[in-house]
Amino acid sequence: MMHTYNVMGIFAVAGLLLGGCTFQSEPADLILHNAVVLTMTGLGEDVGVEQAVAIRDGVVVGVGKEREILNKFRTPRKLDLRGHVVMPGLIDAHAHLLGYAEGLTQVDLVGTSSWDEVVSRVAAFGQTSNLPFLTGRGWDQNDWSTPDWPTRAALDSLFPDRPVFLTRIDGHAGIANGAALQAAGITSASFFDGGEVVLDASGAPTGVLIDAAMAPVEAAIPPLDDATKRAALQEAESNLFASGITAVVDAGLGVGDLAFLEDAYAAEELRIRLWAWAADTPESHAYWLERGPIRQERFTVEGFKFYLDGALGSRGAVLLAPYSDRPEWSGLQLESDLDALRGRFEALRDAGFQVATHAIGDSANRVALQLYEQVLGGMNDRRWRIEHAQVVAKTDIPRFAANGIIPSVQPTHATSDMYWAGMRLGRNRLARAYAYKDLQGALGLLALGTDFPVEDIDPRKTFYAAVARRDAEGEPKAGFQIDQALKPADALRGMTVWAALASFQSDSLGTIEPGKWADLTVVDRNWLTVEPSEVLRSEVVATVVAGDLVYQDARMLK
Repeated sequence: MMHTYNVMGIFAVAGLLLGGCTFQSEPADLILHNAVVLTMTGLGEDVGVEQAVAIRDGVVVGVGKEREILNKFRTPRKLDLRGHVVMPGLIDAHAHLLGYAEGLTQVDLVGTSSWDEVVSRVAAFGQTSNLPFLTGRGWDQNDWSTPDWPTRAALDSLFPDRPVFLTRIDGHAGIANGAALQAAGITSASFFDGGEVVLDASGAPTGVLIDAAMAPVEAAIPPLDDATKRAALQEAESNLFASGITAVVDAGLGVGDLAFLEDAYAAEELRIRLWAWAADTPESHAYWLERGPIRQERFTVEGFKFYLDGALGSRGAVLLAPYSDRPEWSGLQLESDLDALRGRFEALRDAGFQVATHAIGDSANRVALQLYEQVLGGMNDRRWRIEHAQVVAKTDIPRFAANGIIPSVQPTHATSDMYWAGMRLGRNRLARAYAYKDLQGALGLLALGTDFPVEDIDPRKTFYAAVARRDAEGEPKAGFQIDQALKPADALRGMTVWAALASFQSDSLGTIEPGKWADLTVVDRNWLTVEPSEVLRSEVVATVVAGDLVYQDARMLK
């Protein structure tokens, strides 16, 4: 039987193939395929799921189904991900990169279970270090069996002439030995607006310094030389890449530190994206208001960091009513002249800078919201932020939406603080603390970070604490104030697209779609579908920044 063919139809199809996209007609530098690609372009629980990504010149040029991408693009390099999960590059929306890096040169006191263990670690470090001034960070008296402030006696005995300063985990308190107090000129008569020199029963300094009282000691610490600092930054960057982090906000740096970082990026010594904020100092304001923001591909300075109070653990957070475990005390407001602060806000608004304010207590949050309201005057797209927002009065939460203010929180703060926060706040106030779901509901988004080195750099813990409200040991089983847990998709948005939006980067980062930078984090399981505890056991397979494979686990990628 003879077949007849529609010759004109064949020519029409051929014409479409020749005139349109033919097989592997577009070049790519790299294709990631055989994957579960969470594009984060969807809404609600529908985040958008594809199977392959094509990258050219550091930018995503295609994302879609396996055959669609492999047929459309030709490339000398394909990476078969064997079913692993690709997410937008994870962003830490509030951290201290330089502080973390410098901490790698100090004695690590995180996880110490007693003051004796702190002293033991410092003694061992002092024997191997030739630094003239010993420093350390990470102790937390709330983790000890007796959660009292330490005293400097043991440090004085070990180091009678060598200054020692050990910063508490939250960075808002520290303990100095006698030599460090002497180097800083601190005595029992010293007074600091916004700080406290803790005295013993005889009226002598115990060595514990809170908030502003730490500044003279910190000023007396000799700076690290540039070579040591650069090496520490590169080690810190490697640790972050291995954790799947591709971008970080560094919350508050002086003019000199920002110049150092600018030089490091100009010399291409760092690859991680860094969005740095200037510190609230007269020097910073004078310099940056004259120069204006820096907006580069990987290094940005377009924000200022302010402090209205200290931390809850050191009772420096400012509360509307006194602390439950210190009835005569309501915390330390670090700004005494609010009119002057408003003037600085107005100057930065007019110069196009973003403002981010540290506010932990409900009084500090109210003051921040009121000042923002006065300066911003209603809904806007300036993306000013409140950092931490740990205790917020219910009546103040709608103010975030009314003035376009982004809440930026750190979920592991809740699971670290939950063991003692009730003692500071009492039951009623605790019920409205760490209210992440309520805060997200105000503006429809939430930026998530860690505040490292206050907390671990590990983004898995951030996600787990946000959705399960449990710490890394899985406690409490029912979750801490579980009604304030975030949905998994929203937690991941807080670490990707919402974090990018909070730093004016959502046009180029935060989702996986054509035209955006190919910043990607590859993990071995889908955080959105596994049990939350499985996220803690997930592994980072690879990390990509602008199409470059900056980290890979050789066991999983062959």
